[in-house]
Amino acid sequence: MATVMEKDEVAFARKNLPICVLDDEWDQVELNTNRLDKAGFPVVGTTHPQEALEKVRLGGCKVVLADLKMPEMDGLAFLEKVLQYDPGMYVILLTGYYSVDSAIETIKRGAYDFLCKPLVYPRLEKTLDELAEVFTQRSEIRDLEEKLFQNAQFQGIVGKSAAMLDVFDLAKKVARHYTNVLVTGPTGAGKELVARALHHLSPVAQERFAICNCSALVDTLLESQLFGHVRGSFTGATDTRAGLFEYASGGTVFLDEIGETSLQMQAKLLRMVQNREIQRVGSPEVKKVDVRLIAATNRDLRADVLAGRFREDLFYRLSSIEIRVPGLTERPEDIPILVQHFLKKYSQAYGKPFQGLTRRAQIVLLQHDWPGNVRELENVISSAAITTNADFIDVGDLPEHLQNPQRRGATMEDSWRPLPIEEIRRIHIQRVLEMCNGNRVRAAQVLGIGRTSLYRFLKRDGKKNAGGDVAPPTSRNSQQGR
Repeated sequence: MATVMEKDEVAFARKNLPICVLDDEWDQVELNTNRLDKAGFPVVGTTHPQEALEKVRLGGCKVVLADLKMPEMDGLAFLEKVLQYDPGMYVILLTGYYSVDSAIETIKRGAYDFLCKPLVYPRLEKTLDELAEVFTQRSEIRDLEEKLFQNAQFQGIVGKSAAMLDVFDLAKKVARHYTNVLVTGPTGAGKELVARALHHLSPVAQERFAICNCSALVDTLLESQLFGHVRGSFTGATDTRAGLFEYASGGTVFLDEIGETSLQMQAKLLRMVQNREIQRVGSPEVKKVDVRLIAATNRDLRADVLAGRFREDLFYRLSSIEIRVPGLTERPEDIPILVQHFLKKYSQAYGKPFQGLTRRAQIVLLQHDWPGNVRELENVISSAAITTNADFIDVGDLPEHLQNPQRRGATMEDSWRPLPIEEIRRIHIQRVLEMCNGNRVRAAQVLGIGRTSLYRFLKRDGKKNAGGDVAPPTSRNSQQGR
């Protein structure tokens, strides 16, 4: 408490507690600001509530002393607006008509204290010293958290959960010895960061690290991107160019979304993976390359192998070492430290010294499902950091879907009814066919079954169940599907 603090500590704490005095009578503003200034507090005064609100919004104060009875805006309305701007703000209301009931009511509504006029300054200074000590302790806690935060980073990846510590441990073990690694996990979990960590920890860390998103290019362009081409090999090939495997020879190539490649492209990749040999498009010459290969996917490649969508031989060569990056739902204990990481990042980027999130904002983030994982969390913090001007990010700064979450579980429970397995399967197949515009080949791929199995089901189900949801045989979609 302030009574046991040394004088220099008290003075230091007071200098870090800026105060705004609000009263409709200027002589009261002047009296209180002069007294607080002599006590060592940074203080400003105003007779206009809107001016005080602007100082709160811009983070110009941590405590507001406000009169309860003001003609422009009464103290309770001012208190409500202040807490909307910054739920972490401390408001002390002053009144000439003190009563215990009114004091309890104002504190219930969010005021830190309720004092009677004329002010007893030792009582006021005691209250402010308590707040100053709170802010000092918070600063010390933030320093400790910063040290812990440094210990929770691995090659730029933030995490302290058991699941992520296992990822870090496995990455450190294999980094020096791998030739091929498969990194799996949901979208936005941080697979590319793990790939970069593997490269930076490897003996070829000083060599090139090349990235290719396999889902972003059609086969012809992807082949040229990876293997290179010679002049005149296809329309637009005006010069001879090396591909990424040649470009990064001696280093590492990262193939993101490898599960999206076609079977034909997988066959070409297999030769490189097996023999470390490539052929430029349009060239008969075989070249040797010395690259470490890291592939990543958010798909279940084992299921794709069984469904015939991914080559088994390529899968087993890529997955001799597999590192699975868990999604946020599997490591919710990492959310607070990730929030801290992104707050620090965007605080520096936008020049806003954020102190953290309000408790209710933290609860909202912890309760969210995070289908986009770490990438979604970063986007949420980034957008909130842009819109808020307070020290703390509150629920109102978060995206609309987080402020008003849809209770998906409750909706499903309300609409659930028991159905036979055959009926559930029929409904699901119909929905997938609708999504694929009647294209049965694509529907079979999405369902993870062979075309023959899908045709057999539709034939058995007959016109009664499936006919109305599948494009007729003469339609363009149906012809494509066959």
